[in-house]
Amino acid sequence: MTTITPEGAAYCGDSVQLDLPVLEAGHAATITVPDGIEAAVVLLQGDITFAGRRAHRADVFGHPATAVYLPPGASIDVAANTHTELALAATVGGELHAPSGAAPVVVEPTDVVIHERGRPGWQRDVHDIVADSVPAQRLLVGETFNGTGQWSSFPPHKHDGGDGEPALEEVYYYRFDGPDGFGFQGLYELGGPERAVFLRHGAVVGIPRGYHPVCAAPGYRLYYLWALGPRAGTARALALHEDPAHRWLHDS
Repeated sequence: MTTITPEGAAYCGDSVQLDLPVLEAGHAATITVPDGIEAAVVLLQGDITFAGRRAHRADVFGHPATAVYLPPGASIDVAANTHTELALAATVGGELHAPSGAAPVVVEPTDVVIHERGRPGWQRDVHDIVADSVPAQRLLVGETFNGTGQWSSFPPHKHDGGDGEPALEEVYYYRFDGPDGFGFQGLYELGGPERAVFLRHGAVVGIPRGYHPVCAAPGYRLYYLWALGPRAGTARALALHEDPAHRWLHDS
């Protein structure tokens, strides 16, 4: 049986890392998290059995995710019934230890907390997967869905701790509802670097600091999995700081 552990192959930062394991039909694996870090496994696409519980997801746009939170030192057996694509998000470092009695937590689609946010031009659905209802120590994981031509992470926000908000590092993993779908992500700091990333299906963008708005091209729905890891000494909280120049949009 294959063993899968967090390695940060898709992204590895100071506080959060991401892997994108793929299992072919009939293949089984043990997903193991070493002591010192915690992780979450999210079903992106396929049909899989998690420790005896079968889950199916035709694609990320069909319905909310099934996921498993893994505390430090935990493991779970998985078996793919069809070609299956997963996301494995984890913290970085070695200071976390599981409390007594801690065990993997399965997050069913009905457990996912869904928020409808924004207004025309920047409407999106935000799905909290590993957040307030899951007893993680640091890790936060969810998914965001942009309608065609819509913006998200907007008005532009950040959570690097520079303005009193919690200091969190984040990574985004993107998918689109069509093979030609695309979008853009801006990454900027006030008075600092500014750049744009052209987004295609499968793009991964690490966000160690700064504002990071996202837009989908007209005609294409955009999805991203997001995972956040608080920096040392920072509380686990989904909190942010908006760019003051754009806060007026809330009152427009």
